[in-house]
Amino acid sequence: MKKLSLEQELTSNSYPGRGIVIGRSEDGKHAVTAYFIMGRSENSRNRVFVEDGEGIRTQAFDPSKLTDPSLIIYAPVRVLGNKTIVTNGDQTDTIYELMDKQQTFEQALRTREFEPDAPNYTPRISGILHVENGAYNYAMSILKSNNGNPDSCNRYTFAYSNVPAGEGHFIHTYMGDGNPLPSFEGEPKLVGIPNDIDAFTDLIWNSLNDDNKVSLFVRYINIEDGTYESRIVNKNQ
Repeated sequence: MKKLSLEQELTSNSYPGRGIVIGRSEDGKHAVTAYFIMGRSENSRNRVFVEDGEGIRTQAFDPSKLTDPSLIIYAPVRVLGNKTIVTNGDQTDTIYELMDKQQTFEQALRTREFEPDAPNYTPRISGILHVENGAYNYAMSILKSNNGNPDSCNRYTFAYSNVPAGEGHFIHTYMGDGNPLPSFEGEPKLVGIPNDIDAFTDLIWNSLNDDNKVSLFVRYINIEDGTYESRIVNKNQ
């Protein structure tokens, strides 16, 4: 698979929707993840990321303008022991709760489907990073309607181990803007991952469409000891 420029993937798409990047830093020392959200409606744009324990959650920037909390208020990132869960919806909680009961990432997601937001039927995208004793692997998932058919859910899981330094994968909800919004297609895209968290944060944030971007979260986890560093950027300040 050809390695793509994450910057180019983002700048050439005015509305990738919500996106997850997971990979390994160029020096091989850090497990890396990023999650961003975008919005076209006032309700979707009226959000910020805030810290919540070891993870984050979304909340309304102006509570008086919140018209419908469903599908936009959730915890995108939660930590379960040596596993970091990153998703674009409340399936974060499903994965956390069922993996805590010894089920697998795939088993947990078998209980969920794409979002019930006709006519888009937004895919649910999810990722999990597993860092333990100097070893690192991750998986990504997408749950999507069968070409817009709400009666059929297609489930895809992609698992990655021994990922080379400087490589990662990018998955997002939409192929681009449209009505209805076209769901992501194919495998997660192979992209480069730099060493510097601030440089990576700036690259993603500055590449997202100015009108549609809402919030960004980035985390670098030390593969040897599990300590981490995070960044949050919100358009609403």
